[in-house]
Amino acid sequence: MTRVLVTGASGRLGRVLIDVLAREGFEVRAASRTARPSEGGVRWVVVDLTTGQGLAAAVDGVDTIVHLASAPYRGRYTDRVEQGGTARLLRAAGERHVIYVSIVGADRVPLGYYGSKIKAERLIKASGVPYTIVRATQFHEFVAQGFTLMTRFRVRVIDPGLPVQPVDVRDVAVELVSRIRGGPLGGITEYGGPEVIGAGELLETWLRARGRSGRVLRIRIPGRLGRAFRAGHLTTRARPTGKITWREYLTGH
Repeated sequence: MTRVLVTGASGRLGRVLIDVLAREGFEVRAASRTARPSEGGVRWVVVDLTTGQGLAAAVDGVDTIVHLASAPYRGRYTDRVEQGGTARLLRAAGERHVIYVSIVGADRVPLGYYGSKIKAERLIKASGVPYTIVRATQFHEFVAQGFTLMTRFRVRVIDPGLPVQPVDVRDVAVELVSRIRGGPLGGITEYGGPEVIGAGELLETWLRARGRSGRVLRIRIPGRLGRAFRAGHLTTRARPTGKITWREYLTGH
């Protein structure tokens, strides 16, 4: 039986992944900064990647580590998790297969958090540890969360020409299971949702599904960031893709 440690197991993707792994017969060890009761074939362990607390015990006896822990857009703490935490994990990993989830376009979109992901990728590549880097497109939940935040204002702002390829965390979890079974790639692979949609259409579909109305202000994001977005750097041509569409996600949520 393959034994898998998942860092960031309490996050959106982590919660889905540990359930899939348990159903598929893996021995699952789920890492979190807070203690949680073990149940459903999942053993929870306390790990703080920023200090290394609990890390040695967490990796002991596992075959594969899926590294999902992150802290996006939290200033210096983001780097403490992405760089410091990843470096500690790699030192503890030894010869174990490390799978790291990054973001499609992280190397081409000038956002600070994306830069942190690239720095972590470099640490992994230089570590000598058997590894696979999976760059995923934007999760459905993150897109919906962004639109929800807009409801605080009477005007919603969107760049309608921005192509997005949202992917469901359930599909990403299935892809990660296949990567565990396939062994170390020693490189980067990309994984996206089943369709590329303009940001304007994404917002309009979300508004209809939620029964919301209001003014939508269409603008062009300026500068390098806007150009990177409009160039399609948040999308990938990689195959296979996920199966669950944006509309299917909205219907189920």
